[in-house]
Amino acid sequence: MSYVWGFLVAVPEENKAAYIESAGKSWPLFRDYGATAHWECWEEDVPEGEVTSFPMAVKREPGEKVVFSWVVFPDKATATRCHESFGNDRRWDDLSMPFDGKRMVYGYFDQVFAQTA
Repeated sequence: MSYVWGFLVAVPEENKAAYIESAGKSWPLFRDYGATAHWECWEEDVPEGEVTSFPMAVKREPGEKVVFSWVVFPDKATATRCHESFGNDRRWDDLSMPFDGKRMVYGYFDQVFAQTA
């Protein structure tokens, strides 16, 4: 099964186009490092929670939207090689981060089930 890097960020609404552009530019790099898929999802209906929620996780502020994203790799070794490239491959430096990276929530996940139509 696949290995997935998932992340949440809070992006100012006025930075939506810049975020989408940066995400589009990142895909060729992820693909170069073996990724098989890359998804970026812009908040549409994400409620505040009482105990926990996506907005709480990224400390969403007024005028921001939550972005839920994931990159799929064939295995952990490929994902690790890609992650390690963030500090070594200068092409990553050319990508803008139109959000507060300190509030980014991310993690790696071993896929245990998948269903598609």
